Amino acid sequence: MGFGFIAVVLSGCAPSLDDLGVASHDIPPKLLASMQAKGMKPESPVLIRIFKMESELEVWKVDSSGKYALLKAYPMCRWSGKLGPKTKTGDRQAPEGFYRVSMSGLNPKSQFYLSFNLGYPNRLEAARSYSGEALMVHGACSSSGCFALTDQGVGEIYAVVEKALRGGQPAFQVQAFPFRMTPQNLAAHRDDPNSAFWKNLKEGYDIFDVRRREPKVAACSGKYVFDAEFKDGDPGNPLAACPERIDQTDPAVFAKSSADEQKYQELAAKAFTPLAYQDGGMHPSFRALLKENGDVKLAEKVSVIKYPISRPVAALADPFDGKE
Repeated sequence: MGFGFIAVVLSGCAPSLDDLGVASHDIPPKLLASMQAKGMKPESPVLIRIFKMESELEVWKVDSSGKYALLKAYPMCRWSGKLGPKTKTGDRQAPEGFYRVSMSGLNPKSQFYLSFNLGYPNRLEAARSYSGEALMVHGACSSSGCFALTDQGVGEIYAVVEKALRGGQPAFQVQAFPFRMTPQNLAAHRDDPNSAFWKNLKEGYDIFDVRRREPKVAACSGKYVFDAEFKDGDPGNPLAACPERIDQTDPAVFAKSSADEQKYQELAAKAFTPLAYQDGGMHPSFRALLKENGDVKLAEKVSVIKYPISRPVAALADPFDGKE
């Protein structure tokens, strides 16, 4: 699940501020060694997945097999809002959906050390009249709609994606989810008004999970459509009815989706208590540091400009304990 700080957490040892290291705009030698061991090149294509409930960001890269493999998972220090998509300016919601980030989306002069713009709203969100701008993945441990990963974390991620873009990848895909799209998590949140939207996101999640390749993303009938081939080309209006498709169903993806749906139906009959966030979340490792050291000391360690932790009381109230 990654190295360094995460390894300390998973080993059962109590994390300390010293484990966080120093922020840098370079790919560290240990991460380069991990790439080599996994058959990856620094310039090979990259893909990012984000999970709110688990407060984790994953970096995937294409290996020697030509498929994506997990390079490293990073704990997110802060995200804001609740589970569910961003729909309007000022709602403090962090986005959920599929995005593409090109070189123009990278900001080496961010006020939060380094950052890249997700490109919210995407075509589907813009068609739905969703509003908001400058929704970023950035450093520091503060969020009002963005995903914050500390200066140390975003420094590594920025270096990895920049190398891939300079190596020839036109843009990398970012998949932002409310949680890992398991039947258990979907069943636990089956009564949420975003349930249908999340099942739509799961279609793209399943393609990547099975095939380990970037799903092709289009939009029609007001939802995402994945790996679709249309008779007369991709639809121009995301809200118009989907045109005739000529692609064939992928048997392996269909088998996974069907098995998950069966499990979901079994679980839907059981009682669950959905998690209720006061204002976003924080990875349990950072929450432990916040509780032990306070917000001022944590801010001094995770941000070169010592930017304050956003809403620390709400961060400590994050209900997620790491268990599915």
